[in-house]
Amino acid sequence: MKKISQHLKQLGMGSLLVASAWLVPAAAHADRLDEIQERGSLICATLANNEPLAFSDPQSGQMVGFDVDMCNAIAGKLGVKMRQRSVTVEERLPALMHGDVDLVSAALGYTRQRARQIDFTASHYQNPLKLIVFSDSGLNLVSDLDGKRISVARGSTPEQAVRRLLRKATLLTFPDTPQSFLALAQGRSDALAISVPSGIRFVSESGGRFRFVEGALAWEPTALGVKKGERRLLDAVNQALAEMETAGEIDALWTRWFGPKTKFNIPRDKKLTPISAFR
Repeated sequence: MKKISQHLKQLGMGSLLVASAWLVPAAAHADRLDEIQERGSLICATLANNEPLAFSDPQSGQMVGFDVDMCNAIAGKLGVKMRQRSVTVEERLPALMHGDVDLVSAALGYTRQRARQIDFTASHYQNPLKLIVFSDSGLNLVSDLDGKRISVARGSTPEQAVRRLLRKATLLTFPDTPQSFLALAQGRSDALAISVPSGIRFVSESGGRFRFVEGALAWEPTALGVKKGERRLLDAVNQALAEMETAGEIDALWTRWFGPKTKFNIPRDKKLTPISAFR
């Protein structure tokens, strides 16, 4: 190697060799925030059919919802445009880990297991995980569902909560929430495990056919996801969230999609909380 270096110096290429030695590792470890700013867009993953988080507007055909608005607001704070990409519950983490998206805003509940795979921002809201049953089922408490059939979105935190608390239950997993609810509606399951913001529409629009059982499976801190190790991007998104919280922007978006003038009417009781509080 020493002889090659001497030969390159003789050819006036010594500086090129040194420069190459620095350029290779830099390219191999490109910073995601720099990539976002260079391309001028933030690729943000949301769910596709989970009202009011992210769903297709029937009039415009555009994706709308709380998670979509959060993505737009954060992109604006970063000085770029937002590019929305639809994913299923199962696809959220792989899309982030493989670098297909920059940020996940898709009803992403924090768990220690997931935190080993991706990085989480501060939690911008928390909600209970509950069970939906037929109103005339006679099932009133969470414990009544132990040993019953429970449908759930595959890879979701409600699935994890059911596995942890209702060990005798038979889990029926599906790619997304609508299919999980359909299983309940068709009588193939006895209950649907779901977060309240996602599940309240099934109850409120059922004409009294469905209801929540008393009590919660768990309380879930929900956050945004960033690829593991992208510290500058994580810090930038956390800074954007902090600015939005201080300015009341997160509350305003929550009121728009979940407030008293909507069919959901869910208060945002828990404000922006460092994810370290849940570790």
